[in-house]
Amino acid sequence: MSETNFRARPYILHEANYHQTREFRPNVAILPWGATEAHNWHLPHGTDTIEASALAEAAAGKAVAAGAHCLVLPTIPFGNNNTQLTQTATITMRTATQHAVLFDVADSLVRQGIRRLVLLNFHGGNEFKAIIRDIMLDIPIFIVQIHGFKLASGQFPKLLQESHLGHADEFETSLLLHLTPHWVAPLDSAGTGATNPGNLPLLTSTPGVWFPRDWETLTADTGDGNPKQATAAKGEKLFQQSVDVLAKLLLEFGNANDGEFPLIIRYWQSCRTV
Repeated sequence: MSETNFRARPYILHEANYHQTREFRPNVAILPWGATEAHNWHLPHGTDTIEASALAEAAAGKAVAAGAHCLVLPTIPFGNNNTQLTQTATITMRTATQHAVLFDVADSLVRQGIRRLVLLNFHGGNEFKAIIRDIMLDIPIFIVQIHGFKLASGQFPKLLQESHLGHADEFETSLLLHLTPHWVAPLDSAGTGATNPGNLPLLTSTPGVWFPRDWETLTADTGDGNPKQATAAKGEKLFQQSVDVLAKLLLEFGNANDGEFPLIIRYWQSCRTV
């Protein structure tokens, strides 16, 4: 390959070579985390992984252009989908598996001197708070969890007919129409995303009450929210808003000094030697 065709970005680990990463000297790692599951009749099974990867790469590129040294790791494509296993080829990861994967990633980074990690999640079934607390007890690293699907939520009432976060809904469908329109089936093939309200109103509507929803009973088309009003233009605006917010956060996180609250890294005597 000629030098003019070489386009590997030093801040994308999947593309970068060892010379690039050594010269780049990253101090923040970004781990995008998605899922593999059905998304109504019109979106790809890899929707969450596509969204996480695209957001991480675009935001990192903008942050690096402003002087940041953040490195995007390869995306984890499997999430917690325990209540969706009736869907063909949906893959789930138990919490113990997610803990093991995140621990090994964090442990590897710390051994190389990278002690700041952003976990960029784009699947509503993933929740890493308890896992992060446990890992930070055992490893001297600071981990930030970011739910990428919430970064542009302030724009929902302005742009979307449905302002709540769902699944394969107007929000996600708009994002995919912008990011990968060639993988989105015609919207007239999509289901309405109607969900079963249930027969136990106190259990389903009381603030502070949570339970896993059996997805096959919840929705006939695997969707939650109507995608029919989605457009690529809406997706572009929502994506760019998310990129702008995340890029500023990455720049601040990377430029902060150790010990500058809340960036506190404890070296517990009981932790492993790294």
